[in-house]
This record gives sequence, C-alpha cells and structure tokens, in this order.
Amino acid sequence: KLSDIISTVEFNHTGELLATGDKGGRVVIFQREPESKTEPFSQGEYNVYSTFQSHEPEFDYLKSLEIEEKINKIRWLPQQNAAHFLLSTNDKTIKLWKVSERDKRPEGYNLKDEEGRIKDISTVTSLQVPVLKPMDLMVEVTPRRVFANAHTYHINSISVNSDYETYMSADDLRINLWNLDITDRSFNIVDIKPANMEDLTEVITAAEFHPHHCNLFVYSSSKGTLRLCDMREAALCDKHSKLFEEPEDPSARSFFSEIISSVSDVKFSHSGRYLLTRDYLTAKVWDLNMESKPLETYQVHDYLRSKLCSLYENDCIFDKFECAWNGADSVIMTGAYNNFFRMFDRNTKRDVTLEASRESSKPRAVLKPRRVCAAGGKRRKDDISVDSLDFTKKILHTAWHPTENIIAIAATNNLYIFQDKLNSEMH
Repeated sequence: KLSDIISTVEFNHTGELLATGDKGGRVVIFQREPESKTEPFSQGEYNVYSTFQSHEPEFDYLKSLEIEEKINKIRWLPQQNAAHFLLSTNDKTIKLWKVSERDKRPEGYNLKDEEGRIKDISTVTSLQVPVLKPMDLMVEVTPRRVFANAHTYHINSISVNSDYETYMSADDLRINLWNLDITDRSFNIVDIKPANMEDLTEVITAAEFHPHHCNLFVYSSSKGTLRLCDMREAALCDKHSKLFEEPEDPSARSFFSEIISSVSDVKFSHSGRYLLTRDYLTAKVWDLNMESKPLETYQVHDYLRSKLCSLYENDCIFDKFECAWNGADSVIMTGAYNNFFRMFDRNTKRDVTLEASRESSKPRAVLKPRRVCAAGGKRRKDDISVDSLDFTKKILHTAWHPTENIIAIAATNNLYIFQDKLNSEMH
C-alpha cells in the first residue's frame, strides 16, 4: 500500500529505540532487545515497541489545499527521565509525543468503582487506601504539544538544538525557531522569500543545528550552497556567517546541472567539525574551516550521468536522498536505486555498494558487495547493467546507530536493520 511507504527513519540518542514514519501518518517505534545469555545471536534484534497515528489528512479551506498526513521527519529529544519524547512533522504541523511505560495500575478508589464510574456518595461508608497493583506492560504514547500555523510552505526539516530547550523547523523559504514549551509563537530566523515571487531563484532544502554550539545552524539550498548562520550575530540570520559553495566547471554545464546540484540533505558530523551533504549524484564532506570547496567528494552512482534525460522524464531526478555518518565520523552512507546503498570509508577511501533485500537481512546472511557497470562497459560475472536497474526501488532514508555498527535502511515499505555486517566489507 502507498500509505505504508516509509518516509523517515531515526535512531534515538542511545540507539535503543528506532522510529520510522510513513506516508499514512503513522509512527512505528522499534526497541532493541536486551542481550540474551542463552542465544548470543538474538542480541540487538529490534522489535516493534509501539505504533501510533501521528498525523491525519487535513484540508486547508482558505487555500483549498489538501495537507497529506505523510511524516516528513522525526527527531528524538535526549532522554531526561523514564519517558521518551519525539517530534514528528508533516508538511504543516509539528507534534511533540511522550512515550512512556506503565506496568502498575491503581486499585481501590473511594469515589469510583473498578470500571471508573463515579459511585453514589451515600453508599461510601468506609475509606480505603488505594494501592498500585502490577499489570502487563503497556506503552502509552500521548501528544504533549502541537506546533501549528507557522509555515506557509512545506516543512522539510526539524532539528533539536543542543540546549534541549529550542528546536527549528524549515520550509522552502523560511526557518522558524521554537521553544519546546511554547506552541503559540515561534521566531522567524531565516526568510529568503523575495518581495516579488517571480524573482525566486532558490529554496531551502534542509537545515540542522550544530551538535554542540547552540548558536550555530546550517541550511542547504536548491542551488547547491550551504549557509552557516550564527544566531549571536543578529535575530534574523539572513546574512550568513559562512557560505560553502563549489564553483561550477563551465565545461561540464548542461540542462540538468542546476537540478542535480540541489542539496537534498545536510548533516553535521558528531564532532561538529564537518558537514556531509548529498546532491543527486554525489556525497560531499565539507570542513567548516574551508568554504571554497568540499574536502571530499564521493560519486554515488556516476553511471547515471548518461541517463539524466530519462531520469528527468520519469521524475527520478527530483528524488531527495538522505545521508548519514557513522558514530566515529569515519564512514558515510547514502542510498541509491535498485535498493542499493553506498558506503564510503573516509580513511581508506574504500567504497562499497550493498543491497537491502529479504535475503541479506537474515540473521547470519553476509552482505555481498554489488557492482553496476555503465552502459556499454565490460561486465563481470555478478555485475548488474545500468540498463536493468529498477528505479522504482530507491533508498532515500537511512540512519546509523549513534555508537555501533548498526544501520537502518528504508526500502519503500520495508525496514532493514543490518548489524555488524559492515566491518568485513569496508576493510
């Protein structure tokens, strides 16, 4: 079903929980099983912990627009007590959810019976002390806040600040800063909307806070630029502190140059020193101290350069691929077509193409590297030709466990979790 297509995946800060959102507005949370002494292979399997409906389809009567329920992003808040909190957003509305466990229930009320109906006061002749009795574990998900009516355009990003008090939400033309406790107002910190919409040349595609400095954030644009902004400089960060941009090679310019240079995702490294970006054909690592060009450029699927015409015709050229860092910032990962995903080791410069499939996700299965050969190129035994790639199978959303070698791959409506299968491939 179309509504089952996964639209976002996100580990929490410990990696014990993994949340996915889908086009039907549902959020599914998986929990990692504790290590079992009797079965060493069962350690770390993720099982469904809770499923809830986060967003419903809505209708904007003023603009006569349907607002779909699809979850665009999920972001966990760092855990501060027994409960977990996460933010989820569709195109217009962000919600804060509380996920908590209950394994006891109160019994022996004085003023109501066991079904919860209020008793007739005249029948209450003695007082009893209510007690907590054990019950089966229940996971309760409750909406705590709804942040609505602040975006004219579609929300593409949310990011929780390292002060844990604020977060930002970005749409095509504006970025807003919210306090997690205040739902009725937000501060506009970036506005790139031109006075005349006919002068519009670029849109915001993604935005993220720095992992350690609460005053810094970055946003990417459809023109392939990154802007680093410092909220200490001005309330409205329309003047960036740094602009990261790679000068275009005029000889390589084509009709598709602008489309394929649009940045679909930007992620700070865990250290905060680097930025990882993804455009249509490449992943790039930028050093915050060097604006003129990326530190590293990785070709994700260079064999598609000759296919841009047909990818434009079937709209695939507008696909928005995400990217992810491993916990040590030494390996990056991003998706491709045919249910392939790519990993690049920044130290050894080795790279590998892997396939997400039912077979490869079995507990003891080994991930076999795949190779795609360009049209007309020499084929080796297991190579797959670029002409036989399935462009309906695309891996747009991936996530990496914050400390371990565990990755989550969303392949249309299937979620694959691979763990400890990655070492042998990269080394």
